[in-house]
Amino acid sequence: MPSSKNTQFAVAVHVLTYLAGQVERGPVSSDELSASTNVNPVHVRRVLGPLREAGLVCSRPGVHGGWELATPAEEITLARVWRLLQGADPVLGLHGPNPDCPVGRGVQRSLAAIDGAVAEAVAAELERSTVQDILAREVQGACSVPGQA
Repeated sequence: MPSSKNTQFAVAVHVLTYLAGQVERGPVSSDELSASTNVNPVHVRRVLGPLREAGLVCSRPGVHGGWELATPAEEITLARVWRLLQGADPVLGLHGPNPDCPVGRGVQRSLAAIDGAVAEAVAAELERSTVQDILAREVQGACSVPGQA
């Protein structure tokens, strides 16, 4: 199965879900988020930057500082997170063909149109879930014992 080279969306959902589960505890350090996501703390902070700019998370400096949700988990749709991180980047990984090649230009236009439709379909599906939904599934799954119904 092919894997995405851009993991920012998955890391963002992981971090937001983790923070949603820690609301009562207070700020969570980048190092703790890094350990949970199994990625470098710098990558975690890069992912958190756009989320902070959008008002989904906030950070506090200092010894007892860290990251917290700034928006309730039930108000954060996965579509909003995806759009923040995806931006105008193509979903299909389009390339720049030779501008002198009529086939390349035609293929590029066709794929760009399909890419727009795919992006809208992805956003529509992600609009159906919130960070709170993911947290509820994660907590529910954590309580189940494999092999038991």
